[in-house]
Amino acid sequence: MPPKKSLVVSVWPQISGGECPVKTEVGQNFEVTAFADPLAAEALLKVKPAGASSWQKIPMSLCSNGKWRGATVFEATGYYDYTVEATTKSGASAPYGRKLRVMVEQSLARFSAWYEIFPRSQGDIAGRSGTFRDVIKRLDYIKDLGFDVLYMAPIHPIGFTKRKGINNSLTAGPGDPGSCWAIGSEAGGHKSVHPDLGTIDDFRALVEVAAKKGLAVALDIGLQCSPDHPYVKEHPEWFYHEADGTIKCAENPPKKYEDVYPLNFYPAEGRKEMWDEMKSIFEFWAEQGVKLFRIDNPHTKPAEFWQWAIAEVKKKEPDAVFLSEAFTNYEKLEELAAVGFSQSYGYFTWRNGKNELIEYMLKLTQSHLKNFLRMNLFVNTPDILPTILQTGGRQAFMSRIALATTLSSCYGMYNGYELCENEAVNGKEDYWRSEKYEYKPRDWDAPGNIKDYIKLLNKIRRLNPALRQYDNLRFANSTNDHIIAYYKVSPDGKNRIFAAVNLDPHQSQDSRVTVPLEDFGISTDEDYIAEDLLSGRKYIWRDRENYVRLDPYKNPAAIFRITPTTTGGKSVGKKIKPAKNSAAAESEKTAREHAVIFFELRKKVLERNDPYARRELSGFYSEHIAPRTYAGETFDETYTEAINRSAKREGFRSIAHANAATPGH
Repeated sequence: MPPKKSLVVSVWPQISGGECPVKTEVGQNFEVTAFADPLAAEALLKVKPAGASSWQKIPMSLCSNGKWRGATVFEATGYYDYTVEATTKSGASAPYGRKLRVMVEQSLARFSAWYEIFPRSQGDIAGRSGTFRDVIKRLDYIKDLGFDVLYMAPIHPIGFTKRKGINNSLTAGPGDPGSCWAIGSEAGGHKSVHPDLGTIDDFRALVEVAAKKGLAVALDIGLQCSPDHPYVKEHPEWFYHEADGTIKCAENPPKKYEDVYPLNFYPAEGRKEMWDEMKSIFEFWAEQGVKLFRIDNPHTKPAEFWQWAIAEVKKKEPDAVFLSEAFTNYEKLEELAAVGFSQSYGYFTWRNGKNELIEYMLKLTQSHLKNFLRMNLFVNTPDILPTILQTGGRQAFMSRIALATTLSSCYGMYNGYELCENEAVNGKEDYWRSEKYEYKPRDWDAPGNIKDYIKLLNKIRRLNPALRQYDNLRFANSTNDHIIAYYKVSPDGKNRIFAAVNLDPHQSQDSRVTVPLEDFGISTDEDYIAEDLLSGRKYIWRDRENYVRLDPYKNPAAIFRITPTTTGGKSVGKKIKPAKNSAAAESEKTAREHAVIFFELRKKVLERNDPYARRELSGFYSEHIAPRTYAGETFDETYTEAINRSAKREGFRSIAHANAATPGH
């Protein structure tokens, strides 16, 4: 006879008691934990496709008092149901009281690099619109940079009424193209392409060519209309009206969009007809080969609509991915993610300090949010030119994209970033001569670009499984608030990435960093190789405490791949030997001389407790020894080996250890 109540007390993960689905991706390990009554002798994880009648039953393991753990891997996208059932020794069983749901998405929902363009600016003639064929010509460039998603600003006809001019002026000139978010004209609405860009057949050809090159196409969908949109004449009841009967323009405080009418998702009549029409926009573009959608201002539309629309679209297109442009409060951002959005924009563009970055990224990747919210770290957007990029120069562009590519498994970049474009409207985060209001062909080989740097970062992401995961981010200690250190380990534990980034775009910074050997499976008494994948340098490190020095003008970041030199007692890496030449001989000589000076000054500090000697020692170490011995651009391997030998003769593990062990350090 079954027990009167469920033996299973709680199941994790779940959102709001199963009201909304959690998320995972094809090929990922989906882990479920449950707490059960002590009477439970066995627990089963039950999984089935949504709507199916029979369950797949997977035995769970008891991992602590009352806590059971089970896992499965989904091989196809779509919605699945899951729950847990427990059984007593006598054979009585009872399932958990709720049937929970998981949304299984394609891998691009978790690991993707987005490159944003305005198709009309992809030509090479000033003052004239580019075309879909011009975009096709740029695909090799975008793919070569290492991106896998081509994200295009709206491609629809643009209204003429109240069209915006250059720099968001209220009056457009005769040749001004207007904002592409002011959707709709006599040429059509959301299911049409702008005639200047080409035809719908040209668009299909673009999607097809992009797919062959390994690029998925994402479309920007803004559910709003210009005053000239066909909806305005056909369905005036779908809009908000002023007291005098005129239609209200859109606002997203502090911004106002005079050229756009917002839709009223709760019209007095015909709500179903309206919602069906909005849903059909996504279905139409999915039929043209588009599976990724970036949604403009979704927080200004009801979450109820998004929950319904996303679920309906995914019934036909289970591979569909929805990116939420939710620059809004945390609660609304989280609500949109919970109701079905695959990814979200967030506040990364305004998180520049070490502590605020750590707090922000921990909240995203180590709290309950990781089960349904994936943050896509855009370094810039057509709407946002962050202050750090306006003031930090080329080096800030390098450090910010180094952070974005390694902190999250999904990130994005608006084109022009690789050219370090940073001319802003005075006192604002808006681009001067913004591409939102004019054609902007570019010289993609302009001096000072960071194309090679971006290409290398994307290559590092692809080749290191640890960086393809979202919720494996951990932070490490660094003794300098201008240097942030963090790490990721692949699910199988074989790929270990340790990163350090200089957050100061104007000065070199150095820091002691703590390497988490226990998480890397490395003993404290063995050497290991730290290979900087950006510079190509390899370092032999030992113990947890090591040192980095990062010059923002050369390379503000170090991305180390950590490899043990032994596995199971067997050597797996060769010790790196410094080259023997005249330069090496000079380095050894300098190291011996510096060791003598260092230990003489240290002796004065110890014998006399002399503050002047301590200051002199600190200055000498910082100016002459640290730049040569810390991992970074000025590292000198021969010098480091030689001065560390001198330190060992004095009873220290290294010169850094000797410095750290000096009183008053």
